[in-house]
Order: sequence, then structure tokens, then C-alpha cells
Amino acid sequence: MRDFYDLASLAKPLVTAPLAHAFLELDADRRFALGFHDRGTPLTARQLLCHSGGLPPWRPFTGEPVATQLRRPVTGHPLLRDAKPGEATYSDLGYRLLAELLEAETRVPFTQLGAAMSGLSPAPWRYAPEQVPDGPDAEAWRAAEPTLALPLPDAHGPHDLNARAGMVGHAGFGTTAAQLRTWLRLWSAQWAPRMCVEAAQESDGSIWGLGLRAAHEGSGRFAALLARVPPGAGLHVAEDSGTGRAGAPPSLAAEPGSDSGWWCHFGFTGPAVFFRPQDGTCLPLLLHRRATDGGLLDAEALRARRWKLLEAITAKLGE
Repeated sequence: MRDFYDLASLAKPLVTAPLAHAFLELDADRRFALGFHDRGTPLTARQLLCHSGGLPPWRPFTGEPVATQLRRPVTGHPLLRDAKPGEATYSDLGYRLLAELLEAETRVPFTQLGAAMSGLSPAPWRYAPEQVPDGPDAEAWRAAEPTLALPLPDAHGPHDLNARAGMVGHAGFGTTAAQLRTWLRLWSAQWAPRMCVEAAQESDGSIWGLGLRAAHEGSGRFAALLARVPPGAGLHVAEDSGTGRAGAPPSLAAEPGSDSGWWCHFGFTGPAVFFRPQDGTCLPLLLHRRATDGGLLDAEALRARRWKLLEAITAKLGE
């Protein structure tokens, strides 16, 4: 079913972050509750939301506590690198910890909480999204856990290795355009504005809020297209047909430019969302990352596909 989409990491801002804002005290120190007994500084939900807790980007989901797993040094892949506390480093682990806190606080399974709030579909799904081949996390898995077999893919389960192995919080939800549209009407009004607060900065100058990332201006950056969108444009869900080649977008500037006023998030399987808190305008993109030959679109080819879709919708809105 081509019109059902694995949201992948879009579950972070669309499900986990709203739940965290609804149920968690953002500045309470939760390091001991999460097993970080040898950590010398607090670990809060606010840090987890903006990726500034000093957690590495990724670890294979083994079922053991994150704090226990991080005591074992690993090397050999960029996704396994260490992070600096206080500096934003995009991490799936932080959102897994948020899910654990939410389950402890509410005593309700995370997927049940997420589905009840959002109306989005938790895996396993009735309708199978387009399968996406494994990405860089497969290599990272082998580097970190060479004796632990990769979880087998399932047509009705998430495509992300950790999500299909059981890691909630960072992925595991899917949607149709109609489902997403219904949820985003409420999300745009009630939850997204809370995420658009500058909270942490990455080493390249990019800004993270409490669930969304600031979209900066600059060559080849999506904010160049978003500048066309007039005030009060509202909610527009754009679906990609998946046919035809996407022309190369402008070359991407190495450093982010000035703040555009838009915030965003992207999913490994292709979808993206752009939000402007000034007027609540929301532009989600629904697309699949599978290439016409059945392979995985690389990062640049995926940017081209997103660029083409966003260019079409912003040009229409700017008429």
C-alpha cells in the first residue's frame, strides 16, 4: 500500500515529544531513575528532547538499560561516537529514555500512549509501507555488537533496526495522509509551538529546540523554498508519487545561515515536517526512500526528492 508511510524518526516530534511535554517535568533530574549512577551531572527530559544530554547518536537495541550499555566502549562507526554534554548531538537513545520515563510516569505502554494521543498507527501495521533497505545503522550494529544478529526485517514492522528490535520512543509509528492531517491540526496548535524554543546548539551551529530543529537559511537549504510561503498558509500535506527522477537541488552550504523562522524534522524512510510557530503553518512531506531500482536513496538523492516535493508545494502556496 503505497499511501501508508513508516514515519521513522518523525515519531520523535510527532509522538514522543508531545507526550513528554504533556506528562514529564522537563527539568527534574532523572539520571538515577535511568541508571546513570556514575554520571556527575543531571540528566533531564529537557536535555533528552534537545539532544544535549551527552548521549552518543546510536547503539544497537539489546534490551539492556542504556546506562549499562554505554559503559562498554565501542568504536568503528560515526554513529557510535561519543558526545559532549551540553552540545546537541542527534541521538536515538535520548528518545528511548523519554519513552522509558513516560511508561514509568503513566504506567501505560508507550505505544498505547502514543496511539491514544496522536491517532497514528503503532507497529506492527495492518498495511505494510514500502520496505526500505537497511542503512548505515546496519554497519554500526555489526561494529558495536558483532556477535548479535541483526533483527530480520518484517513487511509490517519498522524499517529502522533499533525500532524493529524493540526500541520505542524514536520510531515505530506509521500513517496515511488522512491520519497525519487529523493529528497535525491539533499538534500544530497545541504541541509544536512548545518545541520551537532554542535549547541547544550543534557543533556546526545548528539549533535544536525541544523536539524540532531550526531551519536556517543558506544555499541548498529547505528554508530557501519555505521563504515563498505566505503568512497563514495553514496545513498542507504533500505526497510524493515516487515516479520520475528528481533533479539535483542547489549545492548545500556547509554552514547554516541565519534563522528562517521555520522548524523541522526528518525521517530515515523519507518523510519530513516543517513548522512555522509565528502563524502555525505546517508542511509535512510524505514520501518513500526506495529508489526505482529497489535500493536505498542516498542522502543527496533523498534531499533531491524532498526538494522537488517541497518546491512544488511552496510554489503553489506562493502563487
